[in-house]
Amino acid sequence: MAGGNERITKALKEVWRRTENSLCADCGKPDPDWASSTLGVFICLSCSGIHRNIPSISRVKSLRMDHWDDAQVQFLAKHGNAVTKAIYEAHIPIYYYQPTYNDCQVLREQWIRAKYERKEFTKPGKQLPYSDGVKEGILWKRGRDNGQFLPRKFLLSEREGCLKYFTKQDAKEPKINVKIDVINATFQPVKIGNPNGLQITYLKDNKTRNIFVYHESGKEVVDWFNAIRSVQFHYLKVAFPIASDNEIKNRLTRNFLKEGYMEKTGPMQREAFKKRWFTLDHRRLMYFKDPLDAFAKGEVFVGSRENGYSVQKGLPSGTQGNFSWHYGLTIVTPDREYLFTCETETDQLDWVAAFTSVIDQAMTPQEYASKCPNAVSF
Repeated sequence: MAGGNERITKALKEVWRRTENSLCADCGKPDPDWASSTLGVFICLSCSGIHRNIPSISRVKSLRMDHWDDAQVQFLAKHGNAVTKAIYEAHIPIYYYQPTYNDCQVLREQWIRAKYERKEFTKPGKQLPYSDGVKEGILWKRGRDNGQFLPRKFLLSEREGCLKYFTKQDAKEPKINVKIDVINATFQPVKIGNPNGLQITYLKDNKTRNIFVYHESGKEVVDWFNAIRSVQFHYLKVAFPIASDNEIKNRLTRNFLKEGYMEKTGPMQREAFKKRWFTLDHRRLMYFKDPLDAFAKGEVFVGSRENGYSVQKGLPSGTQGNFSWHYGLTIVTPDREYLFTCETETDQLDWVAAFTSVIDQAMTPQEYASKCPNAVSF
């Protein structure tokens, strides 16, 4: 009996060590130490919790702590991540967002359910709820002034190339009508205070406007998210006919590079530093009095190093103005220096790394054309 257990354990480790099984099959996290005995995939602890919620599809076990019998190990050896992905991820639309371990729970859960429970990607040409080019429904939207979430009708149209929302179900005219190419959507469960919270950002007169929404159904809110990406993808395919699918995919919705509180001072650099919420959306740095503000109070363009932009730890010597946080950083632009302070050294280093990642990239012609000409001064 002992010899049999040793043989099974050795066989399990051999399958586990295969290169194809070195990353979680669902989120890409390195060194997964759980597996599904019914699907044959190697997954991380976090994704195993999602699998456990669909027991009719997936039975999960720890590779380190649980007992595996011979038949289960043979099943893993026959399948594994590569074989299983070839089945369940065979026909993923190019625009569909495939979450990583850094993404929120609702995105990862619906990705896993879409693959294994609903089998959305196993057959070509399957009609999907986010691929019609039109989507209409109710989302709970946060009021700009009172902060209350109220049901609002939203309409997404590929034919019209826009997203609209209406304050009343029977309203003929929308409250807003936003072109699809200026929209970004990113999940913000912590900031919005709802696990299905979605932030829709768009540009109006080259200034950023935020809309905060959620839906009670995780599937519905993720369908909205991928519907926006689908409409954007097809719009950009027409607008940029010679661009490759991957080039267009990289221009769809994106997560913010960094968000959080910093203190800032004004352009004279003698005023008291004030605590504000900052969002770095690639080359656009915005600040808000409150994380759920509809409009940014100020924006600044963050260009490239070759164009005279840089980021430095610390504040210039002799900096005046009162500040309560002591981990400073300075953004240098061709026009002026922007001074900030962070609460902790970790925050400071994270912000410096985020700014550096942007500044080290060469600017595209489109970025030259969109250098926040109407941005509000910091």
